[in-house]
Amino acid sequence: MDNQKHRSYWQGIAQQRCPRCREGKLFKYPPYSLKFTEMYKECPHCGIPYEREPGFFYGAMYVSYAFQVALFVTVLVALNILMDEPPVWAYFAGVLVPLFALFPHFFRYARTLYLYFFSGIQYDPEAGKKTQASQ
Repeated sequence: MDNQKHRSYWQGIAQQRCPRCREGKLFKYPPYSLKFTEMYKECPHCGIPYEREPGFFYGAMYVSYAFQVALFVTVLVALNILMDEPPVWAYFAGVLVPLFALFPHFFRYARTLYLYFFSGIQYDPEAGKKTQASQ
């Protein structure tokens, strides 16, 4: 990506890339695999460790919780607008089906946002070049 434009801050988040170089991937496997939770220990491009301290990503649970609350509120409001007095099963189905479908994405974006906002890692477009030059 030497001659190409660098990823923006928001592109780095959307594509789940390293906050330092915005090149290296955060996760090893696709979101709908059995190993969707596995992250690289460090950036495959620039080498910076992702887990800043032991238990760093426990805080990402709060971000994931916020995603789930937003989903619940959205579904409940939509059901009340679209249906006149929806039955209880509609609430359960309306919340649980999208929750199970979106859970891998909630998990990954919670960790990505937490890493970007709370890790203290600053963007350095030269980070990957420095690491590759020293090898």
